[in-house]
Amino acid sequence: MTDAKGYLAKASAELDAPIRRYIQDEAPANLIAASRQYPYAGGKRMRPAMAVAAAKAVGGDGEKAVPLAVAVEYIHNFTLIHDDFMDGDEVRRGMKTVHVQYGAPTAILAGDALFAKAFQIIADLNIPPERAVEVLRYVSQAVWDLARGQQMDVNNEGRIVTEAEYLETIRLKTSVLFAAAAAGGAIVGGASRETVDAVHSYAMALGLGFQIFDDYLGVAGDPSKTGKSVGNDIRKGKCTVMITHAMSHIKDPAALAELRSALGNASATEEQIARARRILEESGSIAYGRAMAEEKAREAAAHLDALPPSAERDFMAALARYAVDREV
Repeated sequence: MTDAKGYLAKASAELDAPIRRYIQDEAPANLIAASRQYPYAGGKRMRPAMAVAAAKAVGGDGEKAVPLAVAVEYIHNFTLIHDDFMDGDEVRRGMKTVHVQYGAPTAILAGDALFAKAFQIIADLNIPPERAVEVLRYVSQAVWDLARGQQMDVNNEGRIVTEAEYLETIRLKTSVLFAAAAAGGAIVGGASRETVDAVHSYAMALGLGFQIFDDYLGVAGDPSKTGKSVGNDIRKGKCTVMITHAMSHIKDPAALAELRSALGNASATEEQIARARRILEESGSIAYGRAMAEEKAREAAAHLDALPPSAERDFMAALARYAVDREV
């Protein structure tokens, strides 16, 4: 069984130099520093690793997918800069967030700069022009969908959404960039349309599983490992699949009222949060969230049957498992 975490660590180390290569020293220095902060800080780098692995898994040259991997990582980090600003977050990866460190105007511009640099890199891919256009279509559609998903997330604040609304929001916010990375890598690798579609479907399902499990960790994870309180998502009123399940399955009016009193209550006590978590557990909602994440991972792995056996296919299957079987 491929060690997804080990593969990711190796891929991240190999991608570190290319990620640092494209942002040159220019004026103004504060914009360049702000643009570099998140990409240079590391992280899981699942999306860029997936782009390179997909190119190799379809029988192509992984090196040709490295620029795409960098572009995808820049896009991911541009969204993080803007998300942190919109959410008012002050710390990411143990550092001050970009808008706190450099100010809101520079943070917005740094995100814009990473976005522009990503498409500049894609324009210079060493592949046939018709394939470069295909890559561009996938990536540009993903960025458009990311914006839609982010706005849906903003619109959903303070209200209970349906499970279908939740899934569509996370599909747009999270899955589409995974899918663009994987499909783009397959295109760079010279895959057929059918194979590209299979790889795209794999990554779309993986992204859903990853986000659902992320939400699960926000309620059921170990704070000493996740680095965040299990009460954060409840206090913020985050409507996850566990909340949508609870709202339709809790029959006890008192328990439902208790959950509602903690949900979205920034001043909820630790006792209220602990009680809300117990209610979610007793209703089967936490288990439901984990089970759904695992089902998406199985769905993702099934799409890999379209690929020939390889170490990269094994990694992609292991990555689907890792997405829903991690501690952070």
